[in-house]
Amino acid sequence: MVVLNVNIDHVATVRQARLADEPDPVWAAVECELAGANGITVHLRQDRRHICDRDVRLLKETVACKLNLEMCLAEPIVRIAEKIRPDQVTLVPENRAELTTEGGLDCARHSKRLAEVVRRMHSKRILVSSFIAPDAEQIAASAETGCDAIELHTGMYANAKTQRAIKQRLSELRAARDFAMTRKLVVHAGHGLTYRNIAPVARIEGLCEFNIGHSIVSRSVLVGIRQATAEMIELIEKFSR
Repeated sequence: MVVLNVNIDHVATVRQARLADEPDPVWAAVECELAGANGITVHLRQDRRHICDRDVRLLKETVACKLNLEMCLAEPIVRIAEKIRPDQVTLVPENRAELTTEGGLDCARHSKRLAEVVRRMHSKRILVSSFIAPDAEQIAASAETGCDAIELHTGMYANAKTQRAIKQRLSELRAARDFAMTRKLVVHAGHGLTYRNIAPVARIEGLCEFNIGHSIVSRSVLVGIRQATAEMIELIEKFSR
């Protein structure tokens, strides 16, 4: 079964544009759950540009489905995760100047720190996923450091402009899935996925969870976040059969 986690970061982005108290990402999470979302994803960045500590705390108290916390390896953020205890953390790189996460985590380079964080999360009974490029070295490092899952970075697929390039990126995702499964890793996918490009990725067998945010939040401006979430779930279910 393929499921959807809705990333609600950009609900908080709108709120922070005026430093106001609305729209509230906690209320947005409720609407996503009512639409059938399997999980709620938020990224607690070091600069708190959108999601803040209050959001994560309240989401932990109110989300009935999976709460997936995206986070970097910085010690203050790791300590917050240990205290909040989300159902899952997804470890990502973080560059303060970036508009959104620009690439996958270099698990091979940061293997020592990654292994330490994985151990600490597991001690709190938190599942760990690494957000990585569809690359064999990064998949192997994720497995060796104890990650439970990987999230394949679909940004290169989403940004591909020609049919040849799209075909190549999909082939890379399938190859990464195959290698990850030999390492007994659960395989997720996300980044840059939209209502227009989800179909080919949803057809890839073995991808069990998608994390999608910007496209859903953008659609919600027109139809509401409950309907926007339901529409994405419908597409995923249609093409993953």
